[in-house]
Amino acid sequence: MRLVKTAFDEGAQTYDRARRQLIPCFDDFYTTALALIPHQPQATFRVLDLGAGTGMLSLLVAKKFPQARITLLDISQEMLGKARERFAGMEERLQFVAGDYADGLEGQFEVVISALSIHHLPDADKITLFKNIHDALPEGGVFINADQILGPTPDIEQVYHETWLRQARDLGVSEADLNAALERMKADKMAPLSSQLEWLQQAGFSSVHCWYQHHRFAVFSGQKGKGCKNLPISRTKGLAPPHPTT
Repeated sequence: MRLVKTAFDEGAQTYDRARRQLIPCFDDFYTTALALIPHQPQATFRVLDLGAGTGMLSLLVAKKFPQARITLLDISQEMLGKARERFAGMEERLQFVAGDYADGLEGQFEVVISALSIHHLPDADKITLFKNIHDALPEGGVFINADQILGPTPDIEQVYHETWLRQARDLGVSEADLNAALERMKADKMAPLSSQLEWLQQAGFSSVHCWYQHHRFAVFSGQKGKGCKNLPISRTKGLAPPHPTT
């Protein structure tokens, strides 16, 4: 993960600037992830944000769930520094941890979330991480991953990439921001959605499902324990679920 750390340390100051242009489906992408948290707004519960970066997803969680206790874990001190600025005045219910989640997880959390981070891990490390996340959850706990995925074939992967470039430019991204994103992508180790859903099942998760997909961007989740009675399925927003599993 050293290459990843270097890339995000160097880009911390400008990382959020073009986020909406670089994630063409920004609103649906994050809204779907947020909607999958199976708690009422005033509930008290613990959240772990893996690869939290500058805290974009954690901020949405903090605003919707004002009693949630959130741990932001990221390999980049510089990214966490920007997150601290974002959460000024809310520090009493937040913890900022600099570390590599590929080295293992500590603590128990009712909800584990991640956005645009796990695709930096080699596949073997993704498999191990999914097992570690399962161990960090109590019964009924949920893991929600909003991430970039690899196309299932080279041709489809090419379509994903070309579509992303076209949509980002249509949304007005600067060539400087686009080139910076392409440079960071050199550290990517994306995996197909179908593989990741299978790895979640193998880790012990139930109710494994992809709730949203827009080309390369997907939101999928799994729950520890049997059934999905706690998942707010009716409140999710997005495309028709493309990858149900048993």
